[in-house]
Amino acid sequence: MTQEQETDPWGGLDSAQTLDWDKGSGLLPAIIQDAVSGAVLMLGYMNRESLAATLATGVVTFWSRSKGKGESSGNFLKLERIAADCDSDTLLISAEPTGPACHKGTATCWGENAPRSAAQQIAFLARLEDVIAERIATRPPGSYTAKLLDQGLRRIAQKVGEEGLELALAGVAQSDSEIIGEAADLLYHTLLLLKVKGLSLVQVVAELEARHAKRGGA
Repeated sequence: MTQEQETDPWGGLDSAQTLDWDKGSGLLPAIIQDAVSGAVLMLGYMNRESLAATLATGVVTFWSRSKGKGESSGNFLKLERIAADCDSDTLLISAEPTGPACHKGTATCWGENAPRSAAQQIAFLARLEDVIAERIATRPPGSYTAKLLDQGLRRIAQKVGEEGLELALAGVAQSDSEIIGEAADLLYHTLLLLKVKGLSLVQVVAELEARHAKRGGA
């Protein structure tokens, strides 16, 4: 969590004091969403005590209906943000999973073939950013990324230019699969350049969103 999230996971928008605990006899359903991919991981239940534990520890804690007490999931879910719905009787919790969210070992409680949104698939780019960051930090032998890093920023920038040209040429004269391959190469090298410069894809997306908003969403 960021420092702001640690002090106020409600983001200044909601408060645990305004929740409607009476409607569910002291329990609120809590929908858990992956903070990076946006995937819906699971549905749990919270009472006042388990919500308080979640806020105090930064680890999502649920009310166990079978055991009659609060407990965390088998793999920890690190709290990022919490929001209440319009009726204040359901929670949406953004969390970072440290492993499979389901006790059966799957990433979500909806199994291996859970529906995936387009946003979830694009979210792989965030995972790729993490891999690139790890390569920058460790420089493992035999790593292509480490080799480029050793050659310096100019070589990385040159590769971005080369891949951009190759994509443009593929768009004119090559097959769809070759275009996709060249686009993947360009995205990878662009992410590497951003990381080396201390920038991120999130900043690029924010710039695109700002431009879209400035033009009235046209």
